Amino acid sequence: MAFWLVKSEPGAWSWDDHAAAGVAEWDGVRNYQACNNMKAMHLGDRAFFYHSVNEKCIVGVLEVAKEYYADPTDPSGRFGMVNFKALMPLVSPVSLADIKADGRLDHLALIRQSRLSVTPIDDEAWTILCAMGGIEA
Repeated sequence: MAFWLVKSEPGAWSWDDHAAAGVAEWDGVRNYQACNNMKAMHLGDRAFFYHSVNEKCIVGVLEVAKEYYADPTDPSGRFGMVNFKALMPLVSPVSLADIKADGRLDHLALIRQSRLSVTPIDDEAWTILCAMGGIEA
């Protein structure tokens, strides 16, 4: 199983929206690197749901429910999407400030490539972030 982090502006699509939907598409990604990260996802992989813009924090955990396929909202046909199932909210949201304050997480793309909307998370960082959020890895 691989781990990921996906970002969304909560005003456009929030954790509460996804949790209410249960399983929903992760569409609208228009960055090649982010899209390639989605292509690498497999059923059962887990992802942190990160509220971007004003909140800047991890708020929940998703699971890949459908692997990469064409995004019908892309008229060019170059980009795709995956479906995620909402698994659980974090007990305590993990802020970007908290992540940056932990030197063990300095290597994360969330910090190094702050504008990238879909990023990998290594096993050790996943465990650290789950503990920070009050959930089991």
